[in-house]
Amino acid sequence: MTSVRLRLLILALTPLIVLMPLLLVLGMSRWTADYDEVLIANVESELRIANQYLARLLAQTGNELDAVAGSVEFARQLDSPTAEQAAFFAVTQDRLGLDFLQFLPIDVAVEDGEDWPVIARAARGQSGAEIDVFSNARLTRLNDALVLRAQVPVIDTPAAVPTDRKIEDRGMVVHAASPVNLDGRQGVLVGGMLLNRNLDFIDTINDLVYLNAVTGGDRQGTATLFLDDLRVSTNVRLFEDVRALGTRVSAEVREAVLIEGRTWLDRAFVVNDWYISGYQPITDSFG
Repeated sequence: MTSVRLRLLILALTPLIVLMPLLLVLGMSRWTADYDEVLIANVESELRIANQYLARLLAQTGNELDAVAGSVEFARQLDSPTAEQAAFFAVTQDRLGLDFLQFLPIDVAVEDGEDWPVIARAARGQSGAEIDVFSNARLTRLNDALVLRAQVPVIDTPAAVPTDRKIEDRGMVVHAASPVNLDGRQGVLVGGMLLNRNLDFIDTINDLVYLNAVTGGDRQGTATLFLDDLRVSTNVRLFEDVRALGTRVSAEVREAVLIEGRTWLDRAFVVNDWYISGYQPITDSFG
């Protein structure tokens, strides 16, 4: 009798014993998927904020350059001695937070415009600001300090596409140009800001996205600017006080964003761990 009861009990409990772990697994999988969807929606919103800040930075730089190009003081400086003119440009550059500022006479602007659409449009009377990538040689012509700031050693990174590159010496630049037509003097005022190692730029984005205005605390998250697939400005950390400059994006994200031009919203391997991540392509003045 006892044996029969035991068998009946086992028969009754077996479905529960088999099904309960399965139901738990299914429940956890569903919960994880739903939670990931919430995080992906958050990341999409945060990516939009970062994009809006970059657009605002471009517009602000262009507007400030327009104001200088049309000012009475600038018109006066065009006929000033070289030393006085240089001092004016240095003060104005510093005030606007730019890394370079220069006036190109119209013939020089037309020539430079063959290489740079932003300058070409300004030479035709239309101001604007774009993101452009400057070669090491062009940075050298602008400012030796920019050459040093732009350099980012390439660090071997798990999940990235293999590369023989040892150093990135190009610069990602906010590139603005405004037409000048003052007292018969025609030309283009050109200015810009280097984004490589520009930690104020990336930390401002991080604060806009992740600072909790209600509690005053910080939510967890990071922001990064990539030149090609290389981190040139980031608050991702390799160690507590060491930023992951020079590390690279994963191969699958690189394929989706840089090759196919798509926005990535999904899990991704970031340096040494998995994150719910958003990546968006940035186009330069050449489209």
